[in-house]
Amino acid sequence: MSRIRAFGLFWWDFVIGDDWRAAAGVGVALGVTAALVAAGLDAWWLMPAAVAAVLALSLRRAVWMAQVAESARADSATRTDP
Repeated sequence: MSRIRAFGLFWWDFVIGDDWRAAAGVGVALGVTAALVAAGLDAWWLMPAAVAAVLALSLRRAVWMAQVAESARADSATRTDP
């Protein structure tokens, strides 16, 4: 594997990681912040609020997925196949 490809894969895994939605949310927030600043507005408040919102949504999704997995394990444990 070339060093450039390995370097790119490292950054992809580091930035995107397990939750591409969180990376996309932060990317959108950066774009909106840049647009507000370009329009001459103070936008220092947007990134902390956006990161908090993205984190809350990511945690909510993770908890929901854990509950679904637990429910599936409980359902398979109670079934008795002949």
